[in-house]
Amino acid sequence: MAENHSIIQKDFFRESGKWLTTFQIWLKCFNPNLHYVYILRKSQKYHKTPILGLYWKLVLRHFQIKYGFQIYPETEIGEGFYLGHWGMVAINPKVIIGKNCNIAQGVSIAQSNRGKQKGTPKLGDEVWVGPNAVIAGGITIGDNVIIAPNTYLSEDVPSNSLVIGNPCRIFNIANATEDYINNRV
Repeated sequence: MAENHSIIQKDFFRESGKWLTTFQIWLKCFNPNLHYVYILRKSQKYHKTPILGLYWKLVLRHFQIKYGFQIYPETEIGEGFYLGHWGMVAINPKVIIGKNCNIAQGVSIAQSNRGKQKGTPKLGDEVWVGPNAVIAGGITIGDNVIIAPNTYLSEDVPSNSLVIGNPCRIFNIANATEDYINNRV
């Protein structure tokens, strides 16, 4: 893997397993998931630039409504971000997501405003979040973690784990995401 690839190329590599040209990336933007990631990354890149920042923020807002993704430019997201399916995803702008993370449809990653877990989640590298999972509060999720579909998670999770259920149970698994996270960058 060459270090000179852009973050958008790294995100699109996760989907195809190939390094794409700008034109090839544009062609792939017919896919709503990839299109949204492209616009999100442009919005993040120009977030602090007055004119381009406003332009990309307006474009992002349009596609948030159109596609049902509520992910903001302020959200810190590592390279190799992958939205698995088109459908409602809501991520608080204060959330931190590591590299090579997969987020499926129906996922909410939310802030908790009170209690011992007050704050927003921080996800490590190579975290796979299944459909309709809810992650809430000032918790830390380690690297190489699977969060199973329909799981409610509001506690810290060590690296190399599988999290399942509501209330959630945490299992230690050495290569938890081995067959879940493809085309790592």
